[in-house]
Amino acid sequence: MRRRWLATITMAAVLGLTACGGGGGPAAPSGQASGAGGDAKKQVEVFSWWTGPGEADGLKAMKEIFEKQNSGFSFFDAAVAGGSGDKAKALLQSKLQADTPPDTFQGHAGAELQGYIKAGDLEDLTFLYDELKLKDVFPAQLVEQISYQGKIYSVPVNIHRSNILWFNPSVLKEAGVAGAPKTIEEFVAALEKVKAKGKIPLSIGSEWTVTHLMESVLLGSLGTDGYNALFKPGANWASPEVTKALENFKTILSYAGDPQDDWQPAAAQVAEGKAAFNIMGDWAYGYFHNPPDGGLGKKSKTDFDWAPAPGTGGTYLWLSDSFTLPKGAKNRDGAIAWLKVAASKEGQDAFNPKKGSIPARKDADASLYTDYLGDALKDWSADKLAGSIQHGVAVNQPWLAAVNEAVGLFIGSKDVAALQKGLVDAAAANAQ
Repeated sequence: MRRRWLATITMAAVLGLTACGGGGGPAAPSGQASGAGGDAKKQVEVFSWWTGPGEADGLKAMKEIFEKQNSGFSFFDAAVAGGSGDKAKALLQSKLQADTPPDTFQGHAGAELQGYIKAGDLEDLTFLYDELKLKDVFPAQLVEQISYQGKIYSVPVNIHRSNILWFNPSVLKEAGVAGAPKTIEEFVAALEKVKAKGKIPLSIGSEWTVTHLMESVLLGSLGTDGYNALFKPGANWASPEVTKALENFKTILSYAGDPQDDWQPAAAQVAEGKAAFNIMGDWAYGYFHNPPDGGLGKKSKTDFDWAPAPGTGGTYLWLSDSFTLPKGAKNRDGAIAWLKVAASKEGQDAFNPKKGSIPARKDADASLYTDYLGDALKDWSADKLAGSIQHGVAVNQPWLAAVNEAVGLFIGSKDVAALQKGLVDAAAANAQ
């Protein structure tokens, strides 16, 4: 029986989760912080899943700016550790259902937030975009892709890129591959050459990493316009073009090594010279590059290198962490003050170099972003945009669950027709 990548979280487990705050004690409710008389400050409960190296440091940097600019508020870190936010989202849902929302919470910008919007959990933030003139500093394509029925419900604090081909230069050289393949056809040829040398052509992790791989193959096969059209009204997931893209996916996946437990051990196979290629988001850069206490301590351009996933050059397959304004927040003014820091140039430039991502804003201080991040910043300014499936931009959460179900079945069956039918059904049931 195949292992499901999303485990069911029971309500008992949800209620047992504790927020990770500064002193390690129990989470305090949003509201009046302890203090003497009139010196007491109002707490702003900021809910996220940023607890790991880099991301926690970035959050701390924004916190310092926030408290410096807002002397009447104190920041309460309500971060919840675990996975890619699954535990945090489960606990958040229980808080929203109980009408005890945090003052602001992290979510992936785009379609992932539609469930909260339709449930009436979020305030429209268009007023903040107008006040701060954010439409002038965020790319127009980004604003378009995070709008829902003409309104905007989140403030992106960063940008990650999904469609990155990570590779080991030495393994490619040994296999006679001149460089990173630029097309699907070149990629398949390169995978075959690596296989002939006895190395793992393509490393993969748990099931969600296979959906992650599929979205890059869809983009590389269909092109930017064809890919983006899949998420618009009247999209045809049953087209011959999608069939061909899924055949490409099947071929590429046939070169994958044994699935690893998650993305990190799969990426490590590339950095350690056991595998040639891995398609993963740019958070892998921090894992490759950071010192051994939080990463692999590898050298870029020597132990690992990067390029757009085959066929996707000139397109930025993006995802973004963002913050929201829940309806009924106890400290609405404090939440808006936090959103202003998250949207600001100062806040984004303090957060992103530590997180290993780039700002959503177009006016970032380029000197702060070097090596891979320098390349990403240039591409973000110039490339076309397409939204990630796996990471909540292009599809809502029920749609993603159905896609993952179809991909999970495909891993065992390798039946392209069944996979395509699953994707057609997922779109029909969930597309807006």
